[in-house]
Amino acid sequence: MRENDMLEKEEIFSKVLRAGRRTYFFDVRATKADDYYITITESKKFTEEDGSFHFKKHKIYLYKEDFTAFSEILEDMTSYVLNHKGEEVISERHQKDFKKEYALDKTDEDIVPNTSSFTDIEFDDI
Repeated sequence: MRENDMLEKEEIFSKVLRAGRRTYFFDVRATKADDYYITITESKKFTEEDGSFHFKKHKIYLYKEDFTAFSEILEDMTSYVLNHKGEEVISERHQKDFKKEYALDKTDEDIVPNTSSFTDIEFDDI
């Protein structure tokens, strides 16, 4: 196994952000010298016409010496977007009137199956 593969396995702390077809993985990892750095991985699911799927991944390695400048620029960029376009998502796919529906907690007794599409048969018919 290559040395880089070994470094990738040394996870110290992780968080995951799921965002539709995209998932972001934020991981603190350790170097060979036992210093820490961050990896940010975007994983995006692509589904083929035949139903099969694959993931495309993009990774950023962020080292301690870059944390301050990276944070400042990220804050500047996100502020710029929100100040100029607001928080509303503008997209051909996004539905403005979308409301997330939450399933109510029901017991098995509360659930009544819809039997209108069932065929009534007798065991003698089989």
